[in-house]
Amino acid sequence: MKVKYNRVSTLQQTGERFTIDCDKYDLTLLEKVSGKVPFKQRPKGKEVVKLVEEGKITDLYCEELSRLGRNTGDVIKTLEWLEQFEVNVHVLNLGLQSRPNGKKNPIWKMISSVMSSMYEMELENIKERTMMGRAVYVNNGGKLGRPEGACEGEKKFLEKDKTKEIVKYLNKQRTIREICKLSESSNKTIIKTKRIAKKHGLLTA
Repeated sequence: MKVKYNRVSTLQQTGERFTIDCDKYDLTLLEKVSGKVPFKQRPKGKEVVKLVEEGKITDLYCEELSRLGRNTGDVIKTLEWLEQFEVNVHVLNLGLQSRPNGKKNPIWKMISSVMSSMYEMELENIKERTMMGRAVYVNNGGKLGRPEGACEGEKKFLEKDKTKEIVKYLNKQRTIREICKLSESSNKTIIKTKRIAKKHGLLTA
């Protein structure tokens, strides 16, 4: 199944230009949502996720990579997730495919590597600014950490959408590494979820 994913940022953008070649695809999706929203949290993004996990999408088309995420890191995670399901991603403005003829494109690897390097620099800058902000806050008398008496209960933790998603993958016998990528969560979160879900009898195996 060939799917075209289109995103426009504002209500003023009609998206009419995306209807020109819609006859080339089995399904054309268009949504008006801010690029700040992660791909998997967008209404149409969730539709793509469902179809991909059901094994129905073989090719996903987008005008440019920035349509697939809120920032470099989010785009990389989305691409890695799509690769897990061997979806051939077509980036039309670059004329590139991730898996032409079913095999991963070596040029695609290079582009992903460059994007990863850019993201690492972005993370380092954010980390440095955060550390400086915390230092200033503490020096001005602020206290870090949770407020006294704040403790998240296990029941509340299990009700979170992210936790439910992780439990779903655990029951599908996905590895911790795979779940980290699919759910965009840390190893620590996966292990915590597994421990609590097992305690409450939510794991089938």
